[in-house]
Amino acid sequence: MEVVKINGEPRQDTGGKASKALRRNGLVPAVIYGSDEPVHFSTTQLGLRDLIYTADFKVAEVTVDGKQIRAILKEVQFHPITDLVSHADFLRLEEGRTVKVEVPIRFTGTSPGVRAGGKLQQNIRRVRIKTTPENLVNELTVDISKLEMGQSVRIKDIKPIEGVEIATPASTPVAGIEIPRALRSAATAEAKVAKKAGAATPAEEEEAEAAAE
Repeated sequence: MEVVKINGEPRQDTGGKASKALRRNGLVPAVIYGSDEPVHFSTTQLGLRDLIYTADFKVAEVTVDGKQIRAILKEVQFHPITDLVSHADFLRLEEGRTVKVEVPIRFTGTSPGVRAGGKLQQNIRRVRIKTTPENLVNELTVDISKLEMGQSVRIKDIKPIEGVEIATPASTPVAGIEIPRALRSAATAEAKVAKKAGAATPAEEEEAEAAAE
């Protein structure tokens, strides 16, 4: 599990005026929630970059006033014009306490359908899971080594992981092998030719029936 270390400065004043002052100075107001009292702090845009601007799932290790807190990023707010981070909410990771997170999907194996000219079409990129911090995973894998053209895999096809419950509906399509238009057109043309070549005229059919008698 990749961990992003974030240095934070404690905030005593959490009002809107104080938050605006932090933003004017290029800082980001943030808070960590959990069973304990919320921890209000500020950090830098750069400090949050590797946690926010990534497709990977990562855990944050926030250091505030000398104390280290492991947490996950739950919500980020952006400025409507500058797109800078204006606020960040974290959830403290506590042993034995269930959390809900979204982790990316990775594919393993090589699809025969892709080797034959098909295209892998991914329907969803992240899956929602429920687990505890000690069983937390940074991704789920889907085996596509037997996927032929026109076939697909669903959430129910993901190999179970002990201690991890998949919250996304089991029938949700994950990915499929799309048949390219060129291959579909070629197959249609071949079918028409075969049908035409195998067709018999009414006279030929009568002649065949007579011969059979």
